[in-house]
Amino acid sequence: MHRARTVINNLVPLAPLVPKVAPERFAAWLAAAPNKIIINSPPKRWYNAPVATEPFLNGSSGSYVEEMYNSWLADPKSVHASWDAFFRNSSSGAGPGQAYQAPPSLALPGRNETALTSLAPFFGGGAALGGQVDDKVIDDHLAVQAIIRSYQIRGHHIAELDPLGISSADLDDRIPPELLYNHYSFEEKDMERVFKLPSTTYIGGKDKALPLKEILRRLETAYCRHIGVEFMFINSLEQCNWIRQKFETPGIMEMDSDQKRLILARLTRATHFEAFLARKWSSEKRFGLEGCEILIPAMKQIIDKSTELGVESIVMGMPHRGRLNVLANVCRKPLEQIFTQFAGLEAADDGSGDVKYHLGTYIERLNRVTNKNIRLAVVANPSHLEACDPIVQGKTRAEQFYRGDGEGKKVMSMLLHGDAAFCGQGIVFETFHLSDLPDYTTHGTIHIVVNNQIGFTTDPRFSRSSPYCTDVARVVNAPIFHVNSDDPESVMHVCNVAAEWRNTFHKDVVVDIVSYRRNGHNEIDEPMFTQPLMYRKIRNTKPGLQLYAEKLIKEGTVTEEEVKDVADKYEKICEEAYTNARKETHIKYKDWLDSPWSGFFEGKDPLKVSLTGIKEDTLVHVGKRFSSPPPNAAEFVIHRGLERILKARMEMVEARTVDWALAEAMAFGSLLKEGIHVRLSGQDVERGTFSHRHHVLHHQNVDKATYRPLCFLYPDQAPYTVSNSSLSEFGVLGFELGYSMTNPNALVCWEAQFGDFNNTAQCIIDQFISSGQAKWVRQSGLVMLLPHGLEGMGPEHSSARLERFLQMSSDDPDYFPPESEEFAVRQLHDINWIVANCSSPANYFHILRRQIALPFRKPLVIMTPKSLLRHPEAKSSFDEMVEGSEFLRVIPEGGAASQNPSSVKKVVFCTGKVYYDLKKARDSKDLASDIAISRVEQISPFPFDLVKNECAKYPNAELVWAQEEHKNQGAWSYVQPRFNTALNNTRSLSYVGRPTAASPATGSKMQHYKEHAQLLEDTLAL
Repeated sequence: MHRARTVINNLVPLAPLVPKVAPERFAAWLAAAPNKIIINSPPKRWYNAPVATEPFLNGSSGSYVEEMYNSWLADPKSVHASWDAFFRNSSSGAGPGQAYQAPPSLALPGRNETALTSLAPFFGGGAALGGQVDDKVIDDHLAVQAIIRSYQIRGHHIAELDPLGISSADLDDRIPPELLYNHYSFEEKDMERVFKLPSTTYIGGKDKALPLKEILRRLETAYCRHIGVEFMFINSLEQCNWIRQKFETPGIMEMDSDQKRLILARLTRATHFEAFLARKWSSEKRFGLEGCEILIPAMKQIIDKSTELGVESIVMGMPHRGRLNVLANVCRKPLEQIFTQFAGLEAADDGSGDVKYHLGTYIERLNRVTNKNIRLAVVANPSHLEACDPIVQGKTRAEQFYRGDGEGKKVMSMLLHGDAAFCGQGIVFETFHLSDLPDYTTHGTIHIVVNNQIGFTTDPRFSRSSPYCTDVARVVNAPIFHVNSDDPESVMHVCNVAAEWRNTFHKDVVVDIVSYRRNGHNEIDEPMFTQPLMYRKIRNTKPGLQLYAEKLIKEGTVTEEEVKDVADKYEKICEEAYTNARKETHIKYKDWLDSPWSGFFEGKDPLKVSLTGIKEDTLVHVGKRFSSPPPNAAEFVIHRGLERILKARMEMVEARTVDWALAEAMAFGSLLKEGIHVRLSGQDVERGTFSHRHHVLHHQNVDKATYRPLCFLYPDQAPYTVSNSSLSEFGVLGFELGYSMTNPNALVCWEAQFGDFNNTAQCIIDQFISSGQAKWVRQSGLVMLLPHGLEGMGPEHSSARLERFLQMSSDDPDYFPPESEEFAVRQLHDINWIVANCSSPANYFHILRRQIALPFRKPLVIMTPKSLLRHPEAKSSFDEMVEGSEFLRVIPEGGAASQNPSSVKKVVFCTGKVYYDLKKARDSKDLASDIAISRVEQISPFPFDLVKNECAKYPNAELVWAQEEHKNQGAWSYVQPRFNTALNNTRSLSYVGRPTAASPATGSKMQHYKEHAQLLEDTLAL
């Protein structure tokens, strides 16, 4: 009876409706009163009723249970396995409700799930037989999972990253409590307990369970020694598991003796290169790498692994620190060329040059480790530390495009950063946000941060608000690997992982080499003024090479003699190169070119321009294709407004006329026909800020269905790319500049949403576009389209700051070049860029085509119109675009005044949109015979010859320059001295226009109209 009582007792929790009786009398009561329970049973049973309302034990089932129990006592095999388990657990003393054991499920456990039965070995005897599971055992296993996850998320906070041992890389010396085992109620006695490992870790290797002590040791090894891994913010389980495997798998960082010797040899070269320069030129600035020499082996390791994985070309960008070492030991630029930069020699070629630690290079060489050819380009960079980032990305993207490398498997980019600049410069953020955009992605960049833990003289705690300098990379889910520079093998491991990550996922990755700067900001700077304690520690810190050599000698990998032999060999190489360098008499800027154009200049007359006029058949063909709806127009529904626009374009083509948008499309289309790739990029360029372009037609009923007419002009045409960019000027203009540097046979255009927005990209304009050729012998045919014109839209949507571009133009205002047939092209050849303000669609068509027709490349800055896009008079005939026509630097007066020039009283010179306002006002006052209006279309280089001729044509006229911009803005300051030179100071030129002002334009519509009316009145006054 006792056993029956025990069995029934286990059923009590499952029978809430059984009348409450004492447990010891339960079985007797059940036998004596078998019908009491069913009196309250409902007349109809509902099978979906909740268990709590359904009676379980009644007289019949109670008898059935006792009968089964008696059968089991006689022979356990006589009952079903589930009853056998139930009775066994009851007999073993399982508590109420604990004896029942659910049948095993045939379904496999899900990801990150573990079958409870698999924990049986860790539960103890009773539970192993199906008894009660100890809550503490489950809680402890969950705690172990929490510890593992805490190390994966937070382990980097306590990693030993600083080679100086004086600060935490995350600026926080506290230990996160979740990394302490006693935070989870574990005690020392639990250290030997064995726990099953979850599927979210690889620390076990082949073992499925480990003692707690070993689990903690392996987690410490993976996440808290000399590598700190930030990756758990990545929202991809596949990517997180991939990283876990690369750092947690036991023994994954082991290296053989050959690999260690290779690291030692590379570290020796990097260290002794800096030592050699310091010895030979002790007082020269060179921004050496002392303190982070491991950068050189790290870059070479990434290059080795990447070439092994199929990469054939790597484009690199970096600041000045360590640049000479990178050029010498990563690119293997001849040491003689580097050493001659210290000699103060004259240049053998044109240009103004740059300091040695800003120069770039391009090298093709054999990678001796993988035995594969590799192309390495280091892009030249000014002192604006991160400015070259988008340029590298654009150059990389262009190389991928021309190679047909749509997945980035052949060409990749590598960017080096300083810690203070990486978190301080906004262009880093802008560049990161280009990383996954379809028309801007380079399919993954490897970023290496040379983390000196100082910015010039500023401590990290005063130069950033984030824990790490690398936190900006988190915005694009890039994994971040922090590593101690004094552990070369750990550095090599993270470099291998970074290269493999980029090859596997084609996403950005950051390697943060936590190091120090042995000298001051440069070699003659005194750091003890501001960081005395840090530099006292640095002076007592052994160089990384010495530490690693001692380690390898101690473990028997190399001998002291071998270490000395490697150093002596490199010293000999440097001395020989030094001897040869002293024989040089000149330096050559072209030796440092980062983007050579093979075969472009050879065999060309440097002063011969191809024709820009084209056959009328081409104009008609391109015009009609551009004006037609998609071929499947019945299925492709376009906006009704676009139907009207396309119809109007077709009517213009049939009338042999073009407006601004049509002229641009014909320039692009004719170049595409000739095999010239055209790329147009910028904010909202697909439609155009002013809704005039419409190079991408959108299906009105189907998402993402588009049609690009210029991509379907000819079956064998070059590709056309038009792309709305991110809301960035600095980043995107830099990107397009890099794109234009790669191949001269492409028209690359960047359009600002409004012209004045170019000022957020001023760094790219100043440091690269206007001066790039002079400093680095680097040409670019980039076109900047800047909407410009005072039309009452306020200070920010009026002026593209024409005066700034003209002020940076390099032509001499006091020098009138010798007149000849090549006058115009020679001017273009000699200047740094071209600045124009076209007033007719035909001239816009020609100047775009001229960019490709020139035998060299120059940047082109165009002030583009706004209201002229739809102005009824701003149209051109096909006659101005067909063969025999060309770009007009000056458009002379062609009306009544030109018929009788001697009687003309005033000649007005102007540029751009204001011409149409002046012409309308002149005609309304019936002054067409008295006042001539000439348009200067190409402002820089200044058309001295044509201006001279136009002035000579009207000998009795007053000469004025009229502009809508304020007097201290616009072209006036540029043209005034050049007019004097063109006229040899024989006639004077007067200014007519708005007075000087601080703001580009008024914000008052009324004031704008008043100023405009005054401008017209003053200009036309006789």
